[in-house]
Order: sequence, then C-alpha cells, then structure tokens
Amino acid sequence: MVNAKTGSRSVLLVSLCLIVAILIPYGQVKKFDFIGYDDELYVTENRHVQAGLTVKGLKWAFTTSHAGSWHPMTWLSHMLDYEIYGLNPMGHHWTNLQLHMANTLLLFFILQLMTGALWRSAFVAALFALHPLHVESVAWVAERKDVLSTFFGMLFFLAYWRYVKQPRLIYYLLVIILLSLGLMSKPMLVTFPFVLLLLDFWPLDRFQYRTGRLSRAEKETGLKSREIFQLIREKIPLFVLVVFFGILTYQAQSSEGAVGTFESFSMKARIANAFVSYVKYIAKAIWPINLAVFYPHPGDTLPWWQAFGAALMVASVSFLTIRVSKNYPYVVVGWLWYLGTLVPVIGLVQVGFQAMADRYTYFPLIGIFIILVWGGADVLGNWHFGKMALAVLAAIILSALTVCTYFQLGCWKNRIALFTHALKVTDHNYVAHNNLGVAFFENGKFDEAIFHYKEILKILPDDAGALYNLGNAMFSSGNIDQAVFYYKEALRIKPEDAKVHNNLANVLFSQGKSDESVFHYTEALRINPENSDAHNNLANVLFIQGKINKALIHYNEALRINPNYTEARKNLEILEQTLSSNES
Repeated sequence: MVNAKTGSRSVLLVSLCLIVAILIPYGQVKKFDFIGYDDELYVTENRHVQAGLTVKGLKWAFTTSHAGSWHPMTWLSHMLDYEIYGLNPMGHHWTNLQLHMANTLLLFFILQLMTGALWRSAFVAALFALHPLHVESVAWVAERKDVLSTFFGMLFFLAYWRYVKQPRLIYYLLVIILLSLGLMSKPMLVTFPFVLLLLDFWPLDRFQYRTGRLSRAEKETGLKSREIFQLIREKIPLFVLVVFFGILTYQAQSSEGAVGTFESFSMKARIANAFVSYVKYIAKAIWPINLAVFYPHPGDTLPWWQAFGAALMVASVSFLTIRVSKNYPYVVVGWLWYLGTLVPVIGLVQVGFQAMADRYTYFPLIGIFIILVWGGADVLGNWHFGKMALAVLAAIILSALTVCTYFQLGCWKNRIALFTHALKVTDHNYVAHNNLGVAFFENGKFDEAIFHYKEILKILPDDAGALYNLGNAMFSSGNIDQAVFYYKEALRIKPEDAKVHNNLANVLFSQGKSDESVFHYTEALRINPENSDAHNNLANVLFIQGKINKALIHYNEALRINPNYTEARKNLEILEQTLSSNES
C-alpha cells in the first residue's frame, strides 16, 4: 500500500509536471496582442472597466447587460486586471493562463480525491490542459468568462466532495456560494447541478440498493428510484439557483439582441445543427484540425443526411452507454457529462451566428476524456505489457497535442493572423472578412480593407455593417462618391443607424452640401441623442453657417456627454473667442 507521504509527493510531482506542460505551448501568449474581436467590449474600449475597481464600477458590473450577458464577476476580473496592467495585453493574457493552470490542477485534485486513481486523473487533467480545442478559451482575453467560471465550477465540485464526506450545512452553503460565483462569471454553469447527479452515480457511488428488491430495469442500470429522488431533492436549492440565473441571462441577452429569432434560424435548422455539432466536436477532439475562431452557421443548407446520421449516432451511443452503465459507470457519466453540459450552447437557443465554437468544449470535453482514459486503462490494463503500452501511448498523445496546441496558439498572436487562418480553414466566413477589413483599415491599408468588405457582400449582399465599413474605407481612400453610395445603401437597409447618418453627413459636408449634412446630423441625434460626435459635427456646420447660438448648444451637449472631448472643447473656445470679438 502507498503511504500518505508517498501519495502526497506523487500528487505534488504530477502538479508540477502539469504546470510545466502548460507553459511549454502557452508561454508564448505573453507576446500576444488584443485581437480586437470583442476585446474592445470587455477591455480596450470599455470606460467602465478602465475606471478600475470603484464603487460605481461595482454597481455597473452588477446591473449591466453590456456585451449581451449578465456576468458581474467577469467584469470585476477585467477591472482588477486593468488596475494592475492597464492596457498591456501581456497581463490580461497571463491572468487567463493562470486560471487555466488552476483549472487543470483542480480537475486533477477532484478526480484523484473522488476516484483514488492518481495516474488516470493526471492523464485526464493533462488532456484538458493541452488540447488545442481549449486554446480559444485561454488565448482570447474576451473569453475570461470561460476560464473564470470553470475555476469557480471546479471549486464548486471540490466543495461538494467535502459536503458528501461530511454533510454539514456550512459545506452546503459553500457549494451554493461557489455555484453562484460561477454563474456570475458565465451562465453556462446552469447544468452543474445535473453534473452532481452524475458524480453521485460515479465515482461517488451514492446510489445504494439491494439486488433482490430491484426491478429488471433497475438491475441493469444499478439505479433505484427512491435513491434518485432523495439525491434530486438534496439539490433543489441548486436547481432554483440556476433557474434564477438562467432567467437573468436570457433577459440580458434578449435586451442586447444577442438571442437569435426564428427568422434568423428555424428550429429545424437549430436542431439539425445541434446534432451535427455534437458529432463534430468529438471529431475535432480526436483529430483537432481546421480549428477557427468562427464557424459560419449553415442555416437551412445543412444536408438532411448529415443531420439524420448525426442524430442516429448520438442516440445509438446514448443507448449503448446506458446498457453498459452497471459494469462501466464512467462511460455513461462521461457521455451524459458531454451531452448535458453542451446543452446551453449547442444552439437550440441561438446566441450569435456561429454554428459551433471551440470555446464551448472547454468543460464538456472532460466527460469524453474520462471515457477515453478510464476505458483505455480497462482495455489495456489486464494485458501483460498493458501499463507500458499505456505509458507510451499517453506520451505520444500528449506530445502530439502539445505540438498542435503550440501552432494553434500562433494563430492568436494578433487579429490578422487569427482571421487569415480562419479564412483558410472555413468557407463563406463573413466574420473573418469583416475583422480583416477592420484590421487593415486601422493600419491604413484601405485597398485590402475594401477587398474584404466586398467579399462580405458576395456572401451577404444586404449586410448593412459591411456597407457602412465600405463607406468608411472609400472615404478614407479618397473615393468620395463611392463613400456616399455605400452609406446610402447602408441606410436603405438599416435607416435607424445613427453612426451611418453621422458619417454620411461628414462626407456630404466635405462636398460642400451643408444643408444635407445638417439633415443627417439631425437624424443621427434623433436616433441617438447621446452621440457626442454628431453634436460636435453639427455644431461645426452651424458655426460656419453663422448660427452661433445653435452651435453653442451642441458644443455644450457634446461636452456634457463626454467631458474629455478635446476637439469639442477646442471648438467651443474658438466659438467663444469669436463671440467676444464680435461683442467688442
């Protein structure tokens, strides 16, 4: 028997090896930039986050639905990072990496404590640490919510293990608190109470029965209805909690327009894509190639045979896992873990326009890893050279994953690298074209930007955003008439867009069409009265037209909205000097 001291040393050694293994591919993130894809919503252009940890910021974090979610702990995490690192991307990436390390170690500790299987737990943790599908969650600053929520989720499982060992109220309260913190980081944890039921079945083995009193179905599965109801009743407070947070999240996403309507994707298309995604995630887990930051949703174009085949495969595997659950309980636990924890993001309630996303696998794939590791050990364990074969196979797999992860991380070093790669491995990727267009525009490469914006219009001819961006690029490259054309096309599709009215007015003013520019500035302010740029720009035109008093009103409004608006303040000073000269 291995004594406690030797066991502790083994746990420590494995922990150190896991940390080193993570640093080998992930050490390069310290040189990465913000990618400009949602990072501006969370950090680089978020004035609330950049105000740091304040009472006002705390209130904002708990009341806002900014970015389409209610996740105050995520906001507080970004605020703390800004307090420490400012806008140095290295620090923000380092925090994500630290959380990934913590999640890996916690996963190892949890499995080792619950199962007593040191090396199997270590291998599952290593797969979690090094799999390329998890790169997106770690290397993307805006995905802080993923690694942070999983961190609280892992602590939640650890607290639950403590509660199972010693059922005291203090431990149950800790379980509730940690689940709440996780849900306040990312609502994907709504499935975690169900995961506890899976852990009750295996490895905690809380389903107890006497064979003679079971029905045939109960004997096959090892489950007894009475025991199940008792364990469900124990978790009722947790179910109430996730329902409450689920409602808050849905309201937040709906208020920001993040929840897709059936006009965007029919329920038939959503269900078909969900089954196909379940299969594709496993395929990418086994053979992680062609990974991208955005996979366009196929909508109603998905072939029926793919959807039917995927549904049949999911149903068949589910049936088989239930059949073998008594002898191999980890199989059904791992499979239902995978299926269940993906439900919130599988697309039945569509948030965004992606078909699937690598980041969604960050926690669910643990279930598949458990099946592979425990199953592999059971299959090869009784063979004479089984242990040696397992060790060699584990080394080969982890080495291959490390190499794949290293190169996949290289795609995340900046915006251009990330979306150029996405275009190589996906078709009709309008999001990739848009982000490349924005990146080239910001770098002053207007021709390249125009190319990518026009590519979007080949895919989505009535995309108002692409038309607006084309207008900006044409204006900046000196194609004034083309800029006017694209702005007007954007307004034809989306007439209530304040920023398009404002920019069209700028172009018209540069052409000497003052009256037309005043009309569009006025429209911009009708739609969005808090648009400080439109107030300043309208004031400039009014000043030139000699309407001094009206110009004064709009300069003051611009400064009321944005007290740090240097250009508006300078323009106001010029106007006031003009007034003083006229009076004298």
